[in-house]
Amino acid sequence: MRKLVVYKLWSPAAVAKLGAGRAPWGDGGAAGPGLLWPLRVLGSAATGPGQQVGVRSAAPRPAHTRARPRPHGSMAPRLGPVPLVPLVLLGAALCAAQPRGRILGGSEAESHARPYMASVQVDGKHVCGGFLVSERWVLSAAHCLEDVADGKVRVLLGAHSLSQPEPSKRWYDVLRAVPHPDSRRDTIEHDLLLLQLSEDAELGPAVQPLRWQREDRDVAAGTRCDVAGWGVVSHTGRRPDRLQHLILPVLDRATCNLRTYHDGTITERMMCAESNRRDSCKGDSGGPLVCGGVAEAVVTSGSRVCGNRKKPGIYTRVASYAAWIDGVMAGGAAA
Repeated sequence: MRKLVVYKLWSPAAVAKLGAGRAPWGDGGAAGPGLLWPLRVLGSAATGPGQQVGVRSAAPRPAHTRARPRPHGSMAPRLGPVPLVPLVLLGAALCAAQPRGRILGGSEAESHARPYMASVQVDGKHVCGGFLVSERWVLSAAHCLEDVADGKVRVLLGAHSLSQPEPSKRWYDVLRAVPHPDSRRDTIEHDLLLLQLSEDAELGPAVQPLRWQREDRDVAAGTRCDVAGWGVVSHTGRRPDRLQHLILPVLDRATCNLRTYHDGTITERMMCAESNRRDSCKGDSGGPLVCGGVAEAVVTSGSRVCGNRKKPGIYTRVASYAAWIDGVMAGGAAA
């Protein structure tokens, strides 16, 4: 005959009710966070506070291995061997609840290996990414400056660390900010912004423009692309000081438009990348999605939950805006 043993998890507060330093089975052991005890054995009730976490089937124990008698007056139940499966499940649940590392899930980039990266700052604080597309122009996302009123906008080039001194770092004032004329607060479409620097960027090993895609065609699904930025790296909103990066596979538009994903909102001028715990996030907007050494798209702003595999990252394809980008830069040069 086999026994069905149902286990419960004791919270630290419940353990404390039994008396300081006393474990639920009354042996004087130290109380720890999350203690398992048998709730029911073949219908004989043993009650106690907590939450049921699992069951197991156990064969009767031989007489010579049975638990010793409890002290007289003890109200605690006998404790059999703690099953492995509930502990594994409990550990997995606790791990899943912890904040995950983000660009999300990325790592620190090699110092100055992405010389095109720009930090768009308002009053000295990083708000968005961007990338140098010519000596005078930085491409970013339109939503980045929507809430900027009287703040001073500047662009930082040649940086790996936002705070530490580096010979290649230099701030540039913004002469003109040009959002795409069709960008609006209530949509993520046309989420592009061109920033004209007050002077030509001083080029060198740590500051170089990035070639961007002009051929208007989709990137094949599964293509692995690089995204980098100084965006948040935890669920608590912690931001890194040094540039982070991540490799993400491109997701085909049909899948991204499924009802359980983005439900038809991804247009031909957008593309998606997988986001299962590894994702671009707040503060990364405006940075480039680089595939094969070419900027294919810009990280889109918005309220999307980062790192949710059912909400893939959304990127604005730059090739579909080539005429607008060229026109703005040509007009700025003429001015």
